[in-house]
Amino acid sequence: MNKKERAIVILQRLRKRYPAPKTALNWANPWQLLVATVLAAQCTDQRVNQVTPEFFRKWPDVKALAQADLADVEAVIRSTGFYRNKAKNLVAAAQKICTEFNGQVPETMEELVTLPGVARKTANIVLSNAFGKNEGIAVDTHVKRLSFRLGLTTSKNPNIIEKDLMVLFPKKDWGLVNHVLVLFGREICTARQQKCGECELSDICPKLGLGG
Repeated sequence: MNKKERAIVILQRLRKRYPAPKTALNWANPWQLLVATVLAAQCTDQRVNQVTPEFFRKWPDVKALAQADLADVEAVIRSTGFYRNKAKNLVAAAQKICTEFNGQVPETMEELVTLPGVARKTANIVLSNAFGKNEGIAVDTHVKRLSFRLGLTTSKNPNIIEKDLMVLFPKKDWGLVNHVLVLFGREICTARQQKCGECELSDICPKLGLGG
């Protein structure tokens, strides 16, 4: 079985395991998803979901955040970690969206990555989930780990991993690939413990990096 064949089998099996996958972040519109995704960097989705209700109560839309006091934003998101940088980027992103994109979150990769604090991973998550557009594959820590273990890439660089995966999976499934790998990485093939005895991919997994 070559790499592309293995990739398709992996997707087929994980699709059966997760028939209706979606992001664990709570959001109601593209702006809320962008904020939640930025806050989720180096933080759990559970923690972000505890913070965002108060965040959106205080600043219900892009315009409100663009006028926010930085110290107030820092105080609300403090528990998500790296709060000073996240607050600075979110307020600056809101200001740019208001001045350059008429208050609307842009719908292209080229425009999204011009926003402060938004790189390809965040842009891919927003595009796929909020707009139904697949311009790439979001590579977070779970996707990075599983892609290597499953022999789908030899790189540790997220941008190279994304390119490797885009060649292996159909474009229509790029958003799905992120969802199922994240869920599987949280439940079965975690960083600290690999439940190979419960894994439906065990027979085709090269288990790279696990030793023994």
